[in-house]
Amino acid sequence: MREKESTEKVEQDDGALPTAVHKEVKTDIEDHSRGKLSAVFENPLAGIPRQQLFKDVEAFCSKHDLMEHVETFKKGALISQNPASATSLPELSGDEKEALEREHTHKWSQPWQLYFLASMCSVAAAVQGMDETVNNGAQAIYFAEDQLNITSKNIQGLVVGAPYLACAIIGCWLTEPLNRLCARRGTIFISCLIAAVASVWEGVANTWVNLFIARFVLGLGIGAKSSTVSVYVAECSPAPIRGALVMMWQMWTAFGIMLGNIMGVAFMSLDRDLSWRLMLGSTVVLPLVVCAQVYFCPESPRWLIQHGKVKQAYTNFRLLRPTDIQAARDLYYAHVGVELERKVNKGKNFFTMFLELFTVPRNRRATLASWIVMFMQQFCGVNVIAYYSTSVFTEASYSLTSALLASMGTGILNWVFALPAFFTIDTWGRRNLLLFTFPFLAITLLWTGFSFWIEEGNETSIKRVAMVTTGMYLFEIFYSPGEGPVPFAYSAECFPLQVRDVGMSWATATTWCFNFILSFTWPSLVESFKPQGAFAWYAAWCVIGWFLVLLFVPETKSLTLEELDQIFSVSTRKHASYQIKNAAWHFRVWVLRQKLEPLPEFYQGVERLAEVGNAAFTTAGKGEKVHDKASD
Repeated sequence: MREKESTEKVEQDDGALPTAVHKEVKTDIEDHSRGKLSAVFENPLAGIPRQQLFKDVEAFCSKHDLMEHVETFKKGALISQNPASATSLPELSGDEKEALEREHTHKWSQPWQLYFLASMCSVAAAVQGMDETVNNGAQAIYFAEDQLNITSKNIQGLVVGAPYLACAIIGCWLTEPLNRLCARRGTIFISCLIAAVASVWEGVANTWVNLFIARFVLGLGIGAKSSTVSVYVAECSPAPIRGALVMMWQMWTAFGIMLGNIMGVAFMSLDRDLSWRLMLGSTVVLPLVVCAQVYFCPESPRWLIQHGKVKQAYTNFRLLRPTDIQAARDLYYAHVGVELERKVNKGKNFFTMFLELFTVPRNRRATLASWIVMFMQQFCGVNVIAYYSTSVFTEASYSLTSALLASMGTGILNWVFALPAFFTIDTWGRRNLLLFTFPFLAITLLWTGFSFWIEEGNETSIKRVAMVTTGMYLFEIFYSPGEGPVPFAYSAECFPLQVRDVGMSWATATTWCFNFILSFTWPSLVESFKPQGAFAWYAAWCVIGWFLVLLFVPETKSLTLEELDQIFSVSTRKHASYQIKNAAWHFRVWVLRQKLEPLPEFYQGVERLAEVGNAAFTTAGKGEKVHDKASD
């Protein structure tokens, strides 16, 4: 961001915020430019004179009883000020320079406490996946055997969808108050304890109303957990491996989905009334493991900084980083970022920040993009398979035992094919993964649905079973690297820092809301339109989703916050217009085999900040147009 012309003296705030940074924040807030506000967070220490930086560090250490580490914090502040040249700083020892180099040459060489924390979060993700699918086999039994007096398809859908209804209307919105009062670890503990209690409750339910209430309570834990675990991992992880560790959420959720299907197979041979109860009750184990494991994990240092516990935050950073200088660097930089965030959000409440998701143009575009990917995560039809695959397979002439085994296969494929996303999401990109997989999701859903037109008979039943199974398995193969991992990763990064918590609550509430709609309506949809029409309905949404992503979802991979501000400051009309031309160009080149000149790059000069407003490509200082042929 350019230098401010105002040279007024700004008094330092008790050492809480570096003087030069405090000045920029105040000027920007008075200027009411959201583009500029976000840009301050890019590197708030850049440009501060060394002498002033050291004074700020001394004031910080004195205030928080860290004077015995003041020299380490001075070095850490210098590294944060210019990370690219850190290894050339004369103040650093040879061992300290080597430690900084190893961050990139041996990025997976980290303290065991970090991996213990990551393993706990992975088990928490598996809890969620298992909670989602263990009811798959159970509902096929208690509904088919009339165990709970479920008299209609609507009641069946209501019971299956109860957790996601609770997530959408209550659970996701509990995230902010729970995190504020109980911290990250406390929120994870409470949400998993709720899941454990609800699991036992499900297993002993004697009426459908009782089961509905138990599953509704389960949703209260799912909502808070789904929003908190990824944030906790991100705040504790070092930058070089942060993306990979955050991605573990989706991969181990897929693992939990597989476990839920395995439980269906494990208990299928028991008495019918006992088998579905053990399926549902089996989910009590993993949340209790998380409740025990989270006790031994360090609290998020960033949460501790937000709540004035800076000395404890340093202790925790020392557990999570290989050396003290890396801990001091990350603590001081996080402290400055938290203070900036506090200045930006001063005087705001939850309702004000929620309104900013829709009233600020840059935020509104991010809100729309995250809504699309979260909405399509459900309306691509995946949870038809996750929740009802056993019923679908029995409809396709499977026996119950064979249907449970086939459902286990969908869970295994969901986990195995989530692994490619780990390697491609940061190289190939979010948009490309979605645009590549959506057509195949539509084709495989049509394949599955139309296979039900194969008539039942001695020979044709085998063909019908084979076609339905193949279609559903291929669907999982294309879902897992695309709409599986992308939505949560995209939503976590597209919002600017000052509205990120509220934006993530909005995004997760969206996915759970449409999750409930899908799970509630599927039995009635099949009854009214048969499997052919029901699967075709979601195939059509996959086609619609492809166009929505093409027109309204910008790419976010490998971009800094400053660049993301410019990406989301481009008007929706300009972005959509260019992407239509780009899609037509690719069709003509790769399908019609025409030789065409490459299209000009859409985003040019991303090192400059875009002003939010009509002149999206106007530089902050001179007001000159950034030439962009693609959007002319």
